[in-house]
Amino acid sequence: MKPSLVILAAGIGSRYGSLKQLDPIGPSGETIIDYSIYDAIRAGFGKVIFVIKENIAEEFREVFMDKLRGKIETETVFQEIDKIPGGIIYPPDRIKPWGTGHAVLMAAGRIHEPFAVINSDDFYGRAAFHTLTDFYRDWTPEWKNDYCMVGYELGKTLSEHGSVSRGICRTDENSFLVEVTERTKIEGTAKGIMYLDDTGQPVFLDALTTVSMNFWGFTPSFFKHLESDFFEFLNVNAGDPRSEYYIPGVVSKMIRHGEASVKVLRCNDQWFGMTYREDRELVSSKILELVGAGVYPEVLWK
Repeated sequence: MKPSLVILAAGIGSRYGSLKQLDPIGPSGETIIDYSIYDAIRAGFGKVIFVIKENIAEEFREVFMDKLRGKIETETVFQEIDKIPGGIIYPPDRIKPWGTGHAVLMAAGRIHEPFAVINSDDFYGRAAFHTLTDFYRDWTPEWKNDYCMVGYELGKTLSEHGSVSRGICRTDENSFLVEVTERTKIEGTAKGIMYLDDTGQPVFLDALTTVSMNFWGFTPSFFKHLESDFFEFLNVNAGDPRSEYYIPGVVSKMIRHGEASVKVLRCNDQWFGMTYREDRELVSSKILELVGAGVYPEVLWK
């Protein structure tokens, strides 16, 4: 059974300033999404589901659908603010999406096999996709709550142009995830990698710390957990226009309650992505290096 790939591409991208999901960075106009799908096909994925906002649907079709036809099955679902359970009241001027957990929930009913979840603006490297398909190669429905996460070294995931948010992972001796804690405003300084805690004090982190870059592996059982947990989240937080429902939160809760296990599959590849517009030049140069090394062809889709 081939796994599916869910690509989260409905974010506003406020720090970047435009639709970075569609920004060409490859030598023949490829986007980061193109390279992720190319790697997924090589790793044995069978379907791609784009989670986007409806107002960019036509642009997405123009950029991706024709060139992917015959190469991998594709589907599009929409993440909109009003796609929540009935009876929930939220501020009418809310513009912020409900977060990554809500985005994944939009694919419920479309997936009946193990699946990966990734961001649209992160370059993960081909090894990450192979690692996940290897994990689910012999999967059966009896292993319905066996999840995984591709983990990266913190020092290989920083931006030269500003702070980043990362999920700091704590694992047990068998590399199973114990807890993932979202930390914001992480950056490299002359003294080391650090973030500020709730009191404004610096906390330093080891460069080898395992972090989540939102590359998750789930099975269809995850959708039921999302549905019930998201409803609980909304009952408490719907009135807060800044509240967001993140994947690490529900995963950590499931682990604490013994409802799932999450194997951390460590990846030694160098991550790069486009958090800031200034990151674009570096990403483009890294892609050119990989093309020059023969990892990718100069023209990705032929």
